Amino acid sequence: MTGSNGDLIAQYRTLPAARRIAIAEHASPKLRAQLAEVERDMALRRSPGSMAAVLTDGREMQAAHLDLIDDAFRRIAAGESVRLLLTMPPRHGKSRRAARWAPLWYLLQRPDHRVMIASYSSDLADDHGRWIRDAITTWGEQLGIRLHPGSKAANRFDILGREGGLIAAGVGGGLTGKGAHLAVVDDPIKDDADAQSPTMRRRLWEWWQAVLLTRIEPGGSVIVIQTRWHEDDLAGRILAGETADDWTIIDLPAVADSDADALGRKAGEPLWPARYGHKALAGIRRAVGERVWWSLFQQKPRPQEGGVWKRSWIDTARLTPIQFSGLEMARVVVAVDPSGGDSAVNDETGIVGMALGYDDHLYVVADSSGTLGANDWGLAACQLALDLRADAIVVEANYGGNMAKQIVSQEWEQLARDGVTRGLLMPMILEVNAKVGKRLRAEPMAQLYEQGRVHHVGHFTELEGQMVTWVASMDSPDRMDAAVHGLTELADPDQMSVLPRGVDDGRLDGRR
Repeated sequence: MTGSNGDLIAQYRTLPAARRIAIAEHASPKLRAQLAEVERDMALRRSPGSMAAVLTDGREMQAAHLDLIDDAFRRIAAGESVRLLLTMPPRHGKSRRAARWAPLWYLLQRPDHRVMIASYSSDLADDHGRWIRDAITTWGEQLGIRLHPGSKAANRFDILGREGGLIAAGVGGGLTGKGAHLAVVDDPIKDDADAQSPTMRRRLWEWWQAVLLTRIEPGGSVIVIQTRWHEDDLAGRILAGETADDWTIIDLPAVADSDADALGRKAGEPLWPARYGHKALAGIRRAVGERVWWSLFQQKPRPQEGGVWKRSWIDTARLTPIQFSGLEMARVVVAVDPSGGDSAVNDETGIVGMALGYDDHLYVVADSSGTLGANDWGLAACQLALDLRADAIVVEANYGGNMAKQIVSQEWEQLARDGVTRGLLMPMILEVNAKVGKRLRAEPMAQLYEQGRVHHVGHFTELEGQMVTWVASMDSPDRMDAAVHGLTELADPDQMSVLPRGVDDGRLDGRR
C-alpha cells in the first residue's frame, strides 16, 4: 500500500483480519499505535457484544445466543426493517444485551435515530434508560456521542447535536412525543399473576396495538424479547396473529428439544453451558416445577408432560392403518369444535374422526383440523364424514347456538346437489353443549387412554401434543376438545342405548 498514513488507515479498515494483522506486524511503532486505535474503534462499532467487551476490558460475557441479538441489531443499523421475536429463559443475559448494550451501540451507529424501550413497569424501563444514559456519560468521549445538556432524564434524553435519543416507558404507559426508528420490548410481563389474568393479557395487547405500534417510524424495526409465561401472552398473540409471517422467530429453550434449534444444538444441549450446565438446569427444574420449567425455561407454555394425558398411554396403544383395517367398527363419528373464545391462540376448528369397535375400544382415525372459516370447516367436516362413512357429526354448539348445526346441514346439502354424497344420507347432527368444566369432560376420556382402550391409528402430532401438554388451568385447544366430544359420544353407554338397531339406511353399514 502507498500514500499517506491517513490513506493507509482508511484502506486498512476495509481489509480482512488476516491482512490487517500482517500490516500491523510490519508497521513502525508509531503507525502500529495508530492501527491499535483503529482496531479499537472498529471493535466498538462491530457489534453490541464487541463494544461491550472493549469498554469493560473483556469482562462482559458473550455467548452464541447473545450473538443472535447482536446480529439483529447489526441488521437494523444497516438499514433493514426487522420484526424479531426472540424467546429465551430468564437469567441468560437477554435484558442486559437487548435493552442496554445493544441500544447504546445502536445510538453510536445511528445517532440521528430515536430508540424506544418498553418493559413491564416504568421503573424497569427507567432502569434501562438510566443505564444507557450513564454509559454515554462515562464512555461518550470514546464513543463520539454526548448527551444534550438540557435533556438528560433517565426515561428521555437526546444526543447533543443530533436528532436521535431515547425514550423509556412501562407497558401500559404513554409513549407521547416523537416516534421511534427502533422499539425494544423487553420482558413485557411482570409475573405469573399478570400472565394468568385474561384482563392483563388483553390490556397488554391493546397497548401493543394502539400505543407502541403506532409510534414506529416508516421502515422502523421492533424487537420483542421475552420469557414465555402463557400460551396467550404477547409472544403467543404475535405468533397467532395475521402478521406472524412478517416476524423472524427465534426460539431458544434452556435445553434444546428440537432438530430445528436456532443455534444448531443437538437435543439435550444447554443454551449457555458456561453458566448453566446440565446439573444446574436439573436443579432449577426440580426447584421451579414442571409448569414453570416448560413455560419460562423451555418457552413452551404448555408443559410437555404433567397434564391430564400421558404420552406413554397414546404410544403404547397406537395402531398402524394395516392393523386397524382388520377390525370391525360399530360406529364412526366426526367431532367438530369451532374456533372461538377470548384467547387468540384458539383460532383452529377441531375436526377429528373417531370410531367405536365391536370390541368396545375406541379409535382416533383422522384429524382434519385447521384454521378455517365457517363455510370451510362445514365443508371439511362433511367431507371427512363422507370419507369415513360416519353415522354422526358431533358439533360443539356453545359458540353460535344452532348456527353450527345449520352450517353442517347447508354444506351437506350442497355436496348432495353436486353429486358428491353419492346418495348417502346425511349423518345425524348431534349438538354438544359443554356445560361441565373442561377437566370433568377430559378426565373420563383420559382414563380410557390409561386403560389402553383408546387407540390412535397412525400419528396425529398436533392433536397429541395438545393432549399431553394440557392442564386444567389452561385454555383447552380445539383439536383436543373435538376429540373429547367425539370420544364421549362413542363411549357413553346412555348414548349407545338409544341408537336405532337394525337400520338399513347405510349409516352403520360397511364398517372395516
